[in-house]
Amino acid sequence: MIVTMTPNPSIDHTVEVASLRRGEVLRAQRSHVDPGGKGVNVSRALAAHGRKTAAVLLAGGAEGARLTELLDEQGVAVRAVPVAEGTRTNITLAEPDGTVTKLNLPGPACAESELNALLESTLAACSHGTTWVAGCGSLPPEATADCYARLVVSARAAGVRVAVDSSGPALARSLAAEPDLVKPNREELAVCAGIPVRTLGDAARAAEVLRARGARAVLASLGPDGAVLADSRGVLHGEAPVEAARSSVGAGDALLAGFLAAGGGREALPAALAWGAAATGLAGSRMPAPPDVDRVGVTIHPAVDGDRVLEEEC
Repeated sequence: MIVTMTPNPSIDHTVEVASLRRGEVLRAQRSHVDPGGKGVNVSRALAAHGRKTAAVLLAGGAEGARLTELLDEQGVAVRAVPVAEGTRTNITLAEPDGTVTKLNLPGPACAESELNALLESTLAACSHGTTWVAGCGSLPPEATADCYARLVVSARAAGVRVAVDSSGPALARSLAAEPDLVKPNREELAVCAGIPVRTLGDAARAAEVLRARGARAVLASLGPDGAVLADSRGVLHGEAPVEAARSSVGAGDALLAGFLAAGGGREALPAALAWGAAATGLAGSRMPAPPDVDRVGVTIHPAVDGDRVLEEEC
């Protein structure tokens, strides 16, 4: 069992357009709606691979009810904690070349009692056999920044390993609680470490900064350049080819799902890269299923090329 906690989930509405031109009336080629939020996406990817998972989340209003319905349709067990305000809707504009423009709303304000109920429900979901709990995503307005730090302390006390995938103060505050894993993207890594990340060497150094501040391992997603994994044994770099990139939305979530599903150690990095690459080849925020995942071409480098300049994402 892998449990995910998503304080600020969403309904993700993806609209595909031929090209995005400001100030013009655009005709959509197609559109679709997916359940969204980092932890939600991790659970979706796990469920698509037949892995046992539970998605614990805050949900409010008609949008929250719709979110729960969408997850039920995808075979994801949901523990929805009621929140007074409605769940947010995010909008993604996707172009044929893989360029994605995403509009993320702030989400409903969260009372302290609602956040406490979310944490309690997450711990209750960690039944016997739970291997990981992953706290993922941004925090809703008015939520305290120590949300994930509290999760780390409580879950670790229950004997469950904890991964944190967030940003800003929520990520920074979690480090002192010593999570077993944090999974920032390149920008989040740079901000949290306080150093620019322009090369693989920069990424490795920044990951070690986060480890020095408490994280036991750091899995940093680097877009087209794959990912680096820093743990007590050093830093690994790996990458996976993407034949035709359609959307980077949710790719980091799929990467984390693959890593946790494969056990969460160094041997899990190839699976993580394959799952993340598969998500990049899918439209919108779709999560990959087994037929989408191909480990051919996944490369784990014996040493980090510190001078390699990182590519810019679309």
